[in-house]
Amino acid sequence: MTGCENIKKIKFIGMKKNMKRIAQTLKQGACVGLLLILVLFLLAGEGFAQDVKKVGTSAAVFLKIPVGARGIAMGSAFVSIADDPSALYWNPGGLPRIEKYALMVDHSPWLPNITFNFIGLVLPMRSFGTVGISVTSLSTAEMDVTTPANPMGTGEKFDAASVVVGISYGRSLTDWFTIGGTVKYINERIFNSSATGIGFDIGTIYNTPLPGLRMGFSISNFGSKMRINGEDLNVRVDVDPTQLGNNQSVVAQFKTDEFDLPLIMRLGLSYDAWKSDESRVTVAVDGINPNDNAQSLNMGAEAAFLNELLILSGGFNELLLEDREKGLTLGASFNPRFSGNFGVNIGYAYQQFEHLPNVNRFTLTVSF
Repeated sequence: MTGCENIKKIKFIGMKKNMKRIAQTLKQGACVGLLLILVLFLLAGEGFAQDVKKVGTSAAVFLKIPVGARGIAMGSAFVSIADDPSALYWNPGGLPRIEKYALMVDHSPWLPNITFNFIGLVLPMRSFGTVGISVTSLSTAEMDVTTPANPMGTGEKFDAASVVVGISYGRSLTDWFTIGGTVKYINERIFNSSATGIGFDIGTIYNTPLPGLRMGFSISNFGSKMRINGEDLNVRVDVDPTQLGNNQSVVAQFKTDEFDLPLIMRLGLSYDAWKSDESRVTVAVDGINPNDNAQSLNMGAEAAFLNELLILSGGFNELLLEDREKGLTLGASFNPRFSGNFGVNIGYAYQQFEHLPNVNRFTLTVSF
Protein backbone atom coordinates (compact mmCIF):
# COMPACT_ATOMS: atom_id res chain seq x y z
CA MET A 1 0.00 0.00 0.00
CA THR A 2 1.43 3.37 -1.02
CA GLY A 3 1.72 6.44 1.16
CA CYS A 4 -1.05 8.18 -0.80
CA GLU A 5 -3.40 5.28 -0.18
CA ASN A 6 -2.60 5.41 3.54
CA ILE A 7 -3.39 9.12 3.59
CA LYS A 8 -6.72 8.51 1.82
CA LYS A 9 -7.61 5.77 4.30
CA ILE A 10 -6.77 7.99 7.26
CA LYS A 11 -8.89 10.81 5.79
CA PHE A 12 -11.82 8.41 5.24
CA ILE A 13 -11.66 7.12 8.82
CA GLY A 14 -11.47 10.68 10.14
CA MET A 15 -14.42 11.73 8.01
CA LYS A 16 -16.44 8.72 9.26
CA LYS A 17 -15.72 9.66 12.87
CA ASN A 18 -16.75 13.25 12.19
CA MET A 19 -20.02 12.09 10.62
CA LYS A 20 -20.78 10.01 13.72
CA ARG A 21 -20.08 13.01 15.95
CA ILE A 22 -22.35 15.19 13.80
CA ALA A 23 -25.14 12.59 13.91
CA GLN A 24 -24.83 12.32 17.69
CA THR A 25 -24.90 16.10 18.01
CA LEU A 26 -28.05 16.27 15.90
CA LYS A 27 -29.72 13.64 18.08
CA GLN A 28 -28.85 15.54 21.23
CA GLY A 29 -29.98 18.78 19.65
CA ALA A 30 -33.33 17.26 18.70
CA CYS A 31 -33.90 16.08 22.27
CA VAL A 32 -32.93 19.44 23.74
CA GLY A 33 -35.21 21.13 21.22
CA LEU A 34 -38.16 19.00 22.30
CA LEU A 35 -37.54 19.84 25.94
CA LEU A 36 -37.34 23.55 25.09
CA ILE A 37 -40.67 23.33 23.27
CA LEU A 38 -42.31 21.88 26.37
CA VAL A 39 -40.74 24.52 28.64
CA LEU A 40 -41.84 27.36 26.33
CA PHE A 41 -45.33 25.83 26.22
CA LEU A 42 -45.54 26.10 30.00
CA LEU A 43 -43.91 29.52 30.27
CA ALA A 44 -46.44 30.90 27.80
CA GLY A 45 -49.18 29.93 30.21
CA GLU A 46 -47.35 31.46 33.16
CA GLY A 47 -46.81 34.71 31.26
CA PHE A 48 -50.35 35.88 30.61
CA ALA A 49 -52.94 33.11 30.34
CA GLN A 50 -53.07 32.46 34.10
CA ASP A 51 -55.06 35.68 34.53
CA VAL A 52 -57.91 34.52 32.27
CA LYS A 53 -58.95 31.02 33.33
CA LYS A 54 -62.55 30.83 32.02
CA VAL A 55 -63.40 28.14 34.58
CA GLY A 56 -66.94 26.80 34.16
CA THR A 57 -67.42 28.16 30.64
CA SER A 58 -67.51 24.89 28.69
CA ALA A 59 -70.13 22.19 28.15
CA ALA A 60 -69.66 18.41 28.40
CA VAL A 61 -66.96 18.75 31.04
CA PHE A 62 -67.12 14.96 31.54
CA LEU A 63 -64.94 14.74 28.41
CA LYS A 64 -62.02 15.83 30.62
CA ILE A 65 -62.31 12.81 32.94
CA PRO A 66 -59.25 10.63 32.24
CA VAL A 67 -59.48 6.99 31.16
CA GLY A 68 -57.44 3.92 32.11
CA ALA A 69 -55.86 3.07 35.46
CA ARG A 70 -52.33 3.07 34.05
CA GLY A 71 -52.46 6.58 32.60
CA ILE A 72 -54.26 7.97 35.65
CA ALA A 73 -51.72 6.38 38.04
CA MET A 74 -48.93 8.16 36.11
CA GLY A 75 -50.46 11.51 37.02
CA SER A 76 -52.23 11.68 33.63
CA ALA A 77 -48.86 12.19 31.91
CA PHE A 78 -49.69 9.69 29.18
CA VAL A 79 -49.99 11.49 25.86
CA SER A 80 -46.56 10.34 24.64
CA ILE A 81 -47.02 6.73 25.87
CA ALA A 82 -50.63 5.81 24.90
CA ASP A 83 -49.98 2.20 23.87
CA ASP A 84 -53.20 0.55 25.07
CA PRO A 85 -56.93 1.13 24.31
CA SER A 86 -56.96 4.19 26.56
CA ALA A 87 -55.21 5.89 23.61
CA LEU A 88 -58.77 6.37 22.33
CA TYR A 89 -58.99 9.06 25.02
CA TRP A 90 -55.40 10.30 25.48
CA ASN A 91 -54.03 10.34 21.97
CA PRO A 92 -55.41 8.53 18.88
CA GLY A 93 -51.91 8.78 17.46
CA GLY A 94 -51.00 5.93 19.81
CA LEU A 95 -53.40 3.45 18.20
CA PRO A 96 -50.82 2.06 15.70
CA ARG A 97 -48.65 1.11 18.70
CA ILE A 98 -51.24 -1.53 19.69
CA GLU A 99 -50.31 -4.78 17.95
CA LYS A 100 -53.23 -7.05 18.95
CA TYR A 101 -57.01 -6.74 19.14
CA ALA A 102 -57.76 -5.23 22.55
CA LEU A 103 -60.87 -4.52 24.61
CA MET A 104 -60.73 -2.20 27.64
CA VAL A 105 -63.42 -1.74 30.30
CA ASP A 106 -62.86 1.11 32.76
CA HIS A 107 -65.08 1.77 35.78
CA SER A 108 -65.08 4.29 38.60
CA PRO A 109 -67.53 5.43 41.30
CA TRP A 110 -66.42 8.92 40.27
CA LEU A 111 -67.96 11.19 42.89
CA PRO A 112 -70.87 10.65 45.36
CA ASN A 113 -73.82 9.13 43.44
CA ILE A 114 -72.01 9.54 40.10
CA THR A 115 -70.69 6.60 38.07
CA PHE A 116 -68.15 6.76 35.25
CA ASN A 117 -67.72 3.99 32.66
CA PHE A 118 -65.62 3.59 29.53
CA ILE A 119 -65.41 0.76 27.01
CA GLY A 120 -63.01 0.80 24.09
CA LEU A 121 -62.24 -1.69 21.33
CA VAL A 122 -59.09 -1.46 19.17
CA LEU A 123 -58.70 -3.46 15.95
CA PRO A 124 -55.33 -3.41 14.16
CA MET A 125 -55.99 -3.95 10.43
CA ARG A 126 -52.41 -4.63 9.28
CA SER A 127 -51.47 -2.37 6.35
CA PHE A 128 -54.81 -0.53 6.49
CA GLY A 129 -54.10 0.99 9.88
CA THR A 130 -55.82 0.67 13.26
CA VAL A 131 -59.53 1.25 13.98
CA GLY A 132 -61.02 1.98 17.38
CA ILE A 133 -64.51 2.36 18.84
CA SER A 134 -65.25 3.83 22.26
CA VAL A 135 -68.24 4.63 24.47
CA THR A 136 -67.97 6.79 27.58
CA SER A 137 -70.80 7.47 30.03
CA LEU A 138 -71.27 9.49 33.19
CA SER A 139 -74.56 8.98 35.06
CA THR A 140 -76.18 9.97 38.33
CA ALA A 141 -78.54 8.12 40.64
CA GLU A 142 -82.20 9.14 40.63
CA MET A 143 -83.05 12.25 42.63
CA ASP A 144 -86.29 13.86 43.85
CA VAL A 145 -87.84 16.66 41.81
CA THR A 146 -88.30 19.68 44.07
CA THR A 147 -89.97 23.06 43.49
CA PRO A 148 -90.37 26.22 45.59
CA ALA A 149 -93.91 25.05 46.38
CA ASN A 150 -92.75 21.50 47.16
CA PRO A 151 -89.27 21.73 48.69
CA MET A 152 -89.55 18.15 50.02
CA GLY A 153 -90.34 16.75 46.57
CA THR A 154 -93.21 16.48 44.13
CA GLY A 155 -93.16 12.69 44.01
CA GLU A 156 -91.35 12.68 40.66
CA LYS A 157 -87.82 11.46 40.08
CA PHE A 158 -85.14 12.66 37.66
CA ASP A 159 -81.60 11.78 36.69
CA ALA A 160 -78.80 13.11 34.49
CA ALA A 161 -76.45 11.35 32.07
CA SER A 162 -73.69 12.22 29.62
CA VAL A 163 -72.58 9.94 26.78
CA VAL A 164 -69.95 10.16 24.04
CA VAL A 165 -69.48 7.63 21.22
CA GLY A 166 -66.27 7.84 19.21
CA ILE A 167 -64.81 6.23 16.10
CA SER A 168 -61.03 6.46 15.75
CA TYR A 169 -58.41 5.68 13.15
CA GLY A 170 -54.63 5.73 13.29
CA ARG A 171 -51.66 4.58 11.26
CA SER A 172 -47.89 4.67 11.15
CA LEU A 173 -46.50 7.09 8.58
CA THR A 174 -42.94 5.93 9.27
CA ASP A 175 -41.22 3.65 11.78
CA TRP A 176 -40.87 6.61 14.14
CA PHE A 177 -44.01 8.70 13.51
CA THR A 178 -47.68 7.75 14.06
CA ILE A 179 -50.83 9.81 13.66
CA GLY A 180 -54.52 9.32 14.43
CA GLY A 181 -57.88 11.01 14.77
CA THR A 182 -61.32 10.56 16.33
CA VAL A 183 -64.80 11.80 15.50
CA LYS A 184 -67.36 11.59 18.29
CA TYR A 185 -71.02 12.20 19.01
CA ILE A 186 -71.71 13.87 22.38
CA ASN A 187 -74.98 13.98 24.30
CA GLU A 188 -75.81 15.44 27.71
CA ARG A 189 -79.24 14.98 29.30
CA ILE A 190 -80.93 16.13 32.49
CA PHE A 191 -84.56 15.15 33.11
CA ASN A 192 -86.43 15.97 29.86
CA SER A 193 -83.85 18.31 28.31
CA SER A 194 -80.64 17.55 26.43
CA ALA A 195 -77.79 18.97 24.36
CA THR A 196 -75.83 17.36 21.54
CA GLY A 197 -72.58 18.09 19.74
CA ILE A 198 -69.88 16.72 17.46
CA GLY A 199 -66.21 16.70 18.48
CA PHE A 200 -62.87 15.78 16.94
CA ASP A 201 -59.53 14.63 18.34
CA ILE A 202 -56.17 14.45 16.58
CA GLY A 203 -52.80 13.32 17.86
CA THR A 204 -49.30 12.13 17.01
CA ILE A 205 -46.45 10.26 18.67
CA TYR A 206 -42.84 10.72 17.58
CA ASN A 207 -40.03 8.35 18.55
CA THR A 208 -37.04 10.67 18.72
CA PRO A 209 -33.51 9.70 17.58
CA LEU A 210 -32.53 9.21 21.23
CA PRO A 211 -33.55 5.62 22.17
CA GLY A 212 -36.36 5.55 24.71
CA LEU A 213 -37.38 9.20 24.28
CA ARG A 214 -40.85 9.85 22.84
CA MET A 215 -42.82 13.00 22.15
CA GLY A 216 -46.62 13.10 22.02
CA PHE A 217 -49.06 15.81 20.98
CA SER A 218 -52.86 15.83 20.88
CA ILE A 219 -55.80 18.19 20.54
CA SER A 220 -59.05 16.90 22.04
CA ASN A 221 -62.68 18.03 21.80
CA PHE A 222 -62.47 20.47 18.92
CA GLY A 223 -65.99 20.82 17.57
CA SER A 224 -69.43 22.35 17.70
CA LYS A 225 -70.97 24.39 20.50
CA MET A 226 -73.69 22.81 22.64
CA ARG A 227 -77.05 24.30 23.62
CA ILE A 228 -79.56 22.60 25.90
CA ASN A 229 -83.16 22.22 24.67
CA GLY A 230 -86.23 20.37 25.90
CA GLU A 231 -89.64 20.59 27.48
CA ASP A 232 -88.19 21.45 30.88
CA LEU A 233 -87.45 24.90 29.43
CA ASN A 234 -91.11 25.51 28.58
CA VAL A 235 -92.94 28.23 30.53
CA ARG A 236 -96.48 29.62 30.36
CA VAL A 237 -96.68 33.39 29.89
CA ASP A 238 -99.26 36.11 29.46
CA VAL A 239 -98.11 37.93 26.34
CA ASP A 240 -99.80 41.20 27.33
CA PRO A 241 -100.92 41.42 30.99
CA THR A 242 -102.51 44.83 30.30
CA GLN A 243 -105.22 43.30 28.10
CA LEU A 244 -108.15 41.22 29.30
CA GLY A 245 -109.60 38.29 27.41
CA ASN A 246 -106.37 37.20 25.74
CA ASN A 247 -104.77 33.79 26.19
CA GLN A 248 -102.94 33.90 29.51
CA SER A 249 -101.20 30.53 29.09
CA VAL A 250 -99.17 30.81 25.89
CA VAL A 251 -96.34 28.26 25.96
CA ALA A 252 -92.92 29.83 25.50
CA GLN A 253 -89.43 28.39 25.87
CA PHE A 254 -86.26 29.74 27.43
CA LYS A 255 -83.37 30.00 25.00
CA THR A 256 -80.13 29.04 26.69
CA ASP A 257 -76.62 30.14 25.72
CA GLU A 258 -74.28 28.03 23.61
CA PHE A 259 -71.12 26.70 25.21
CA ASP A 260 -67.87 25.44 23.72
CA LEU A 261 -66.60 21.92 24.22
CA PRO A 262 -63.68 21.59 26.69
CA LEU A 263 -60.85 21.93 24.17
CA ILE A 264 -57.57 20.48 25.49
CA MET A 265 -54.09 20.64 23.96
CA ARG A 266 -51.51 18.20 25.37
CA LEU A 267 -47.78 18.15 24.72
CA GLY A 268 -45.72 15.49 26.45
CA LEU A 269 -42.39 13.73 26.70
CA SER A 270 -41.61 10.28 28.10
CA TYR A 271 -38.26 8.57 28.56
CA ASP A 272 -37.21 5.04 29.47
CA ALA A 273 -34.69 6.02 32.12
CA TRP A 274 -33.78 2.39 32.77
CA LYS A 275 -34.43 -0.68 30.65
CA SER A 276 -33.17 -4.26 30.82
CA ASP A 277 -34.48 -7.63 29.70
CA GLU A 278 -36.93 -7.91 32.62
CA SER A 279 -37.34 -4.42 34.10
CA ARG A 280 -38.00 -0.86 33.05
CA VAL A 281 -38.40 2.60 34.58
CA THR A 282 -40.24 5.23 32.52
CA VAL A 283 -40.73 8.89 33.45
CA ALA A 284 -43.16 11.25 31.73
CA VAL A 285 -44.28 14.87 31.77
CA ASP A 286 -47.26 16.49 30.01
CA GLY A 287 -48.07 20.15 29.53
CA ILE A 288 -51.84 20.79 29.51
CA ASN A 289 -53.45 23.82 27.84
CA PRO A 290 -57.28 23.83 28.20
CA ASN A 291 -59.72 26.47 26.98
CA ASP A 292 -61.54 26.62 30.34
CA ASN A 293 -58.65 26.85 32.80
CA ALA A 294 -55.01 27.88 33.12
CA GLN A 295 -52.08 25.80 31.88
CA SER A 296 -50.74 23.08 34.14
CA LEU A 297 -48.22 20.26 34.28
CA ASN A 298 -48.73 16.53 34.90
CA MET A 299 -45.79 14.32 35.90
CA GLY A 300 -45.51 10.60 36.51
CA ALA A 301 -43.35 7.50 36.47
CA GLU A 302 -43.82 3.76 36.29
CA ALA A 303 -41.57 0.80 37.10
CA ALA A 304 -42.12 -2.54 35.37
CA PHE A 305 -40.85 -5.81 36.82
CA LEU A 306 -40.56 -9.44 35.68
CA ASN A 307 -40.90 -8.63 31.99
CA GLU A 308 -43.97 -6.35 32.43
CA LEU A 309 -45.74 -8.81 34.76
CA LEU A 310 -46.14 -6.12 37.43
CA ILE A 311 -46.15 -2.34 36.92
CA LEU A 312 -46.13 0.16 39.79
CA SER A 313 -46.95 3.80 39.02
CA GLY A 314 -47.14 7.18 40.68
CA GLY A 315 -47.54 10.81 39.71
CA PHE A 316 -48.96 14.25 40.41
CA ASN A 317 -51.66 16.27 38.64
CA GLU A 318 -52.07 19.97 37.90
CA LEU A 319 -48.67 21.24 38.96
CA LEU A 320 -48.29 25.04 38.56
CA LEU A 321 -52.10 25.43 38.65
CA GLU A 322 -53.03 28.04 41.24
CA ASP A 323 -56.37 26.50 42.33
CA ARG A 324 -55.72 22.85 41.63
CA GLU A 325 -58.24 20.20 42.64
CA LYS A 326 -56.27 17.04 41.81
CA GLY A 327 -53.08 15.89 43.47
CA LEU A 328 -51.21 12.64 44.10
CA THR A 329 -51.88 9.52 42.03
CA LEU A 330 -50.82 5.92 42.68
CA GLY A 331 -51.56 2.64 40.97
CA ALA A 332 -50.55 -0.81 39.86
CA SER A 333 -51.13 -3.10 36.88
CA PHE A 334 -50.89 -6.88 36.77
CA ASN A 335 -50.32 -8.74 33.50
CA PRO A 336 -50.75 -12.51 33.98
CA ARG A 337 -49.34 -14.60 31.17
CA PHE A 338 -51.37 -17.04 29.08
CA SER A 339 -50.51 -19.27 26.16
CA GLY A 340 -51.07 -17.98 22.65
CA ASN A 341 -52.05 -14.41 21.81
CA PHE A 342 -54.53 -14.08 24.67
CA GLY A 343 -53.59 -11.53 27.33
CA VAL A 344 -55.15 -9.83 30.35
CA ASN A 345 -54.25 -6.62 32.17
CA ILE A 346 -55.81 -5.75 35.52
CA GLY A 347 -55.24 -2.18 36.66
CA TYR A 348 -56.03 -0.04 39.69
CA ALA A 349 -55.46 3.69 40.25
CA TYR A 350 -55.99 6.06 43.16
CA GLN A 351 -56.64 9.75 42.51
CA GLN A 352 -56.38 12.30 45.29
CA PHE A 353 -58.68 15.34 45.30
CA GLU A 354 -58.21 18.49 47.37
CA HIS A 355 -61.85 19.19 48.29
CA LEU A 356 -63.83 16.26 46.88
CA PRO A 357 -63.69 12.60 47.93
CA ASN A 358 -60.73 10.66 46.54
CA VAL A 359 -61.48 8.37 43.58
CA ASN A 360 -60.64 4.73 42.88
CA ARG A 361 -60.36 3.47 39.30
CA PHE A 362 -60.55 -0.14 38.08
CA THR A 363 -59.57 -1.21 34.56
CA LEU A 364 -59.66 -4.56 32.78
CA THR A 365 -58.02 -4.99 29.37
CA VAL A 366 -58.23 -8.15 27.28
CA SER A 367 -56.02 -8.61 24.20
CA PHE A 368 -56.38 -11.37 21.63
